[in-house]
Amino acid sequence: MRVFLVSTMYPRDAAGWRGVFIRNMVYALARTPSNELTVWAPPGELPEGVINASTPAEAQWLGKLVDLGGISHMMRSGGIRALLAPVKLLLLLAAAYRRHPDTDIYHINWLQSALPLPRDGKPALITVLGNDLRLLRLPFMRPLLRRMMHGRKVAICPNAEWMRDPLQHAFGDVAEICPVSFGIDPVWYAIDRTQVANHPKRWIVVARLTMDKLGPLFDWSYPLFKDGSRELHLFGPMEQDIDVPDWVHYHGPAAPAQLAKEWFPHACGLVTLSRHAEGRPQVMLEAMAAGLPIIASRMPAHATVVVDGETGLLCDSKETYSNALDMLEDGATNHRFGEAARRRVAKDLGTWDDCANRYWRIYTRLLGGRKDD
Repeated sequence: MRVFLVSTMYPRDAAGWRGVFIRNMVYALARTPSNELTVWAPPGELPEGVINASTPAEAQWLGKLVDLGGISHMMRSGGIRALLAPVKLLLLLAAAYRRHPDTDIYHINWLQSALPLPRDGKPALITVLGNDLRLLRLPFMRPLLRRMMHGRKVAICPNAEWMRDPLQHAFGDVAEICPVSFGIDPVWYAIDRTQVANHPKRWIVVARLTMDKLGPLFDWSYPLFKDGSRELHLFGPMEQDIDVPDWVHYHGPAAPAQLAKEWFPHACGLVTLSRHAEGRPQVMLEAMAAGLPIIASRMPAHATVVVDGETGLLCDSKETYSNALDMLEDGATNHRFGEAARRRVAKDLGTWDDCANRYWRIYTRLLGGRKDD
């Protein structure tokens, strides 16, 4: 089975933090029997036996795109780049698709990257994140995507169940909507949290720094953290001009290995008060696999991840946020929630190899093989 996988994000090396989930996906798919995998993506280490489809010029341009925050970030930022970068990307993709006419099936990460698919009738599996839905509001986006889907079998695979209904409404008559959960790297399951810090209590936030991603974090946290009895440690790239208060410990972007080794083992839990259009936030799942309870804003993306009162707590006010911190700083309660979170993720998501097998079954069905079990 010759699979042509496309992604506009990929980490340059082991210390890279952008697109780590794509690298995990690629390595898992490369381990799947009967796959001949070709990858078009920014520069980065690929598994042995995987074909790199990017030309040197394409790789250079894609690498710069990653350094600037990715295509979605550029489109949100406005200016001439917001107009020119998507056009350039679609032209490069069209050329890449034409260079590989022997492909059996396309695996496309980012819905809009499917726009220049050739009219060859070959099936496509298209993954969708939360931000892809926002881009569907752009003029002509839906009809252009629907036009691309006609005449081929298409499985649209959001990484969270809550996206099924809007995608079904937009494309259900021309594509199969099939949510597929990402997997978890085993390194997260192996984290030992028996030495959680007692004082000060450490809470972790991992997010791109935008107003929507942070939500009311600083406002709600200030009276609860200002005396130093708790510490709020914030990790992520500065994508908007955000004034980070001096009582917040801001570390900038962090590689997954750094979080796994230095921070997750000793934290009380992960906090996200995001208002952003999320899919199923991977960092929340990794934290749960590590045994961290989650405190999250009450929104559909978080409610599908956190079992309120079992694996974490959902908050919609300063009061519920304060109560959640107090509750999960009790050692026994923290351990109970954390272990429940780890068990749930292990059962529902498994590893990236499990995710690759989920994709492989869809490949087989789209190519006319056996049905899923």
